[in-house]
Order: sequence, then C-alpha cells, then structure tokens
Amino acid sequence: MALVATEGPLFAEVDMGADSSAATVRATVVQASTIFYDTPATLDKAERLLAEAAGYGSQLVVFPEAFVGGYPRGSNFGVSIGNRTPKGKEEFRKYHASAIDVPGPEVERLAGMAGKYKVYLVMGVIERDGYTLYCTVLFFDSQGRYLGKHRKLMPTALERIIWGFGDGSTIPVFETPIGKIGAAICWENKMPLLRTAMYAKGIEIYCAPTADSRDVWQASMTHIALEGGCFVLSANQFCQRKDYPPPPDYVFTGTEEDLNPESVVCAGGSVIISPSGTVLAGPNYDGEALITADLDLGEIARAKFDFDVVGHYSRPEVLSLIVRDHPATPVTFTSAPLKPEDPHK
Repeated sequence: MALVATEGPLFAEVDMGADSSAATVRATVVQASTIFYDTPATLDKAERLLAEAAGYGSQLVVFPEAFVGGYPRGSNFGVSIGNRTPKGKEEFRKYHASAIDVPGPEVERLAGMAGKYKVYLVMGVIERDGYTLYCTVLFFDSQGRYLGKHRKLMPTALERIIWGFGDGSTIPVFETPIGKIGAAICWENKMPLLRTAMYAKGIEIYCAPTADSRDVWQASMTHIALEGGCFVLSANQFCQRKDYPPPPDYVFTGTEEDLNPESVVCAGGSVIISPSGTVLAGPNYDGEALITADLDLGEIARAKFDFDVVGHYSRPEVLSLIVRDHPATPVTFTSAPLKPEDPHK
C-alpha cells in the first residue's frame, strides 16, 4: 500500500493540554476498494489498512463511502420505470446480504479494530435495517467504543432505488480529544443547509467519504474547508473492473463492452484540505493508497478569524435555519408498554 504524506516526523506528537487548539493530529484517508459481495474479506482488508495507517502514527483514519457492503457502481438492479427484472431482484438480495446490521457483529469487530490500533475510525458502510438499506458512516473512538452513525440524507440519482433516506436524528458531530468530528457522504456535501447544521455543531474535522472521482469534486472540498473553517478529509475508493464480480454475475450497464479487468472504474481522488484551503495531501489518482497529513488545529482559529459562518459572519435576524433532529419513523404506537406486576403487592 502506497503512503502519500506531507513532510514531518513519522509519529505526530499530540498534547491536548491547556491550549488544545495548538495540537497536531495525524490523519489518514484510505483509498482502496471493497471486496464486493464478501463482507468478511472486506473487514479483513480494512484491518490490514488500519494497522498500516496506525503504523504511520495516524490517530484518525477515514474510509470511503460504502467500503463495507460495497458501492454498486454501474449496476441498475434491473430497474426501468414500471418494471423490475427477476435478475435485478436477485442482485438486490445479494447486496442486502452483504450489508451489516447496526449494532451487530461487524460493528463489534470494527470497534475492536479501533481499540486494538488506538485510532479514531470513520467507516463507510451499507447498513441493513430490516429490508431497507442505508448508506451510513460509523464512528468509533480510540478506546474501541462505537460512538454513533450518520445516515446519508439524500441518495443520488439511481441510489434512491436501493438506499433509504436518513433523517435529522443522525447528523452527529462528536467532541473528542482530537477535535470535533462529523461526516457528510458524497453529494449531500453539496447541500448548503446540511453543511450549515454541521457548522453550527462546531465541526472541526469534516469527513467526506465519497464515490465521486471527478476533478470538480476537489472544488467542492476546498470550498467546504474555506466555508466551514475546518479540515476536510475526503476518502474515495480506487476500483478496477476486476474488483467487481465478472459478467454475467455483475454488469456495468452501458459500458461493460468497453471494459477489461484492468480498467479503472473509480480513480479515487482522496484528499486532505486545511481550513485555509491548502491541500495538505492528495488528491491521489494513481491507485490504492493511504493519504496522510498532520492537522495543525491552530489553523481552525486562524481561519475563523476571517470567516465564521455561524458566528460573526452570520445574520440570524435575516437568515436562519431550523433542523428537525428527531427520528422520522413511519409508525408510532401510542400505547404505553405494559409494566410487569409488582410481586410485593
């Protein structure tokens, strides 16, 4: 695995003493491919990558969107308006089987990895909730504790036929000894009101797992870093055709005839950007890699002096935002649960 890093000592020193804003945090974004339809093997690969990043002294490791469970690039699941094919339904069954329950044994294993390697872990997964799937990010601390999750609010385009929609109850920003950490997934990063909600929660390390490897994605990441006065860590997969099952089991609709096993179907572009808009590491389009940089948390205060979007640069008497952060459930039962009888009465 290639390491792409800024210059500096191999092991970053972090002193979260009286002046925590002056601390330095070593962070890594992972650029690697899922082992499609094989979740146990993907978790094994994740652990190898996590161990390698920890060996470089990383304290925070961010994985791409849908790393566990897979991003079904090129598939249409046999859907056209008014019709779903039997083959597409079977494809969804296999995809559903590759997803993970939250909580569940795979979450416990990921927590164990974070604790074993003493890193904060941000992991993109496909979450299974009954028979509905969600594109989700899971957060773990360096003690091996599961902190919580973010479900993608708005799947993009054909993603909406396979993934449910998140709600306002899973837009967390976690306060940790290495900074306030949160995440938005792929194109929901283009939603200004979602970003504003995260800024209002004080996000300092903004994780952006994605599946977008286009050059223009870099402009969005730089804008968010400048707008939010935060570090932006964007992790994408690097995938070749051979990383997916061969046809006819898996078909890249409309492009399969133009592909060979070595064809790149997602070129990565993972990047780390400072609050001043400086690219600290990446973007990388060369292959699987660990992209690493040291984050000077003092940069946040220096950037906020110029522009604090929910502070001194806000105008709440003119423009304001209301976030409905309660769970949006389709069925609510109003009856109170029955209490067991008191044996002493």
